[in-house]
Parts: sequence; structure tokens; C-alpha cells
Amino acid sequence: MRGSSFGYLVREGSRNIWTNRLMSTASVGVLVACMLLIGISVLFSINVNQMMGYMEDQNEMVAFIDDDASEAAIKKIDAEIAEVPNIGKITYVSREQAAEEYKRIMGDSGSLLDGLEEDEVFPNSYRLQVDDLSRLDETVEDVSAITGIMKVNAPTDVAQTVTSLKQIVYVAGTGIVGILVAVSLIIIANTIKITVFNRRREINIMKYVGATDTFIRLPFLVEGTLLGLISAVIAYFILWGGYSYLLSWLQKNQSMTLMSFTQNLLPFGEVAKRMAIGFAVGGVGIGGFGSMIFVRKYLKV
Repeated sequence: MRGSSFGYLVREGSRNIWTNRLMSTASVGVLVACMLLIGISVLFSINVNQMMGYMEDQNEMVAFIDDDASEAAIKKIDAEIAEVPNIGKITYVSREQAAEEYKRIMGDSGSLLDGLEEDEVFPNSYRLQVDDLSRLDETVEDVSAITGIMKVNAPTDVAQTVTSLKQIVYVAGTGIVGILVAVSLIIIANTIKITVFNRRREINIMKYVGATDTFIRLPFLVEGTLLGLISAVIAYFILWGGYSYLLSWLQKNQSMTLMSFTQNLLPFGEVAKRMAIGFAVGGVGIGGFGSMIFVRKYLKV
């Protein structure tokens, strides 16, 4: 395409927007609202996954070793645990370490354990960090099957809750984004429909003088793309400002209850580039795709 032709298409698309500026403004307003809701849904999903990941990192399973296991047997157990999938950090805790830690937790009451031998109360054990809580049950089975492992304690209830929350957030986020994209496409379609109706005489003249179907349709494609891009830019900066203000407000007014929640929220700067690309691609895609599909329906050429 020559530069002059490209310039003509951009001018015509811009002229369409200006000629129907009331409808274009309304369309941009609705598209901005839709994209803001999409952006909020994406940020919410990212932060929920971030917090779920933090919870996963804090959860451990404990594997207790048989009391009569020898040093050689413990070394073999250590090697076998290292080969179990879905196991991250492995920490060996001797019965002496376990006793000292429990005394520390009990505080002044820890002296009650002084008369007991560690091997009578605390077995040697492993603290195992799980990479993926959704696979916790199979990981427990794999560790329990190792010879020399007496018992495995794991936070199965927490794992089920975290996994269910992640699935709910994913399904709900996908559904919301899908609905809002469909609404955006309908808005673009209505804008194109009105533009075609207002220019019906001009279009008929162009057809009579031999203009090709593609040449007539392209300005409407440019119009839809520009509307989508303008909406995306506006929505992106509103989302950036609003999210940054919210984080700043939470940091200034956080309580002990909110502290564990807010400390895991991602600053916008960490997702700014991805969000900018997503908004640009989404705006151009929604505007261009909506125009391309619906211009065939409303423009009989």
C-alpha cells in the first residue's frame, strides 16, 4: 500500500469518527468502561494468584522417620525424597532440634519437657515444601511409600481450599473477560452501522465510479481500529492511576488485618509493560475485528 493511500484511509477513518462524534464519544466511553473492567479482572486474578502462590510457599508437609532407622537408612530416605516430584525445599529436623523448637514455642512452659528424653517424644523428620498444592495428595502418597517413613502430616484442607479458589478465580475471570469482549464488539458494530447509514449516498457514488469493495470497506476498518486504540489508551492510564492510588492508600491506612494482604499485592510497575501490550492488542483487535466482521453485514457492497 502506498503512503498516499494509507494517509487517505487514516483521514477517512478519522473523519468518520469526527462526523459521528457523539456516537463515537459514547462508543469510546462504553469501550473504556469495558476495558477498565477487563483490566480490573486481570489485575485481580494476578494478585489472587500471587497471594495463592505465597500461601503455597508457606505450606509444608512433615514426614516422620521410623524411630529405629539407622544413619544409613536416613541417608537413603533423604536420596529417595529428593527424587519425588513436586518437592521443593527439603529440611531435615533431628529430634533434638524438634525438642528445642517446641520448647521455644511453649515459652515458660517449655521447662515441662526437661524431664523427658527427646527420643521418647520427638522423632526425626523432614519438612518438605510442596511446589504445587493441587498435587499434594499424590505427593503424600509418594513420600509415604518410601521405606522408613512412619507418617506424613500434610495441610490437605488448605490445599483443597487454595486449589478451589484458584479455579474459581480463573473461571470467573475468563467468563467476565469473554462477556465484556462480546459487549465491546457489539458497541463497535453499532458505531459502524450508524456510520454506514450516514454515508450511504457517498458509498453509492463510489460504487458507481468503480471503487472496489476493499477500498470502500477499509476506512470503516480504520475507524473501528482507531476507536479501539483510543479507548485502550484512555482505559490503560485510568487503570494505572487508579490502581497506584489504591496501593498508596492501602499502605498509608493498612491495619494488622490488611498487612498480610497488602504486602503481597503487585505494584503496577511490575505488570505495566504486559498490561500496555495487552490493552493495545485488545483495543486494536476488538476495534479491527468488530469492524471487519460487521461491516460486511451493514455494508452491502
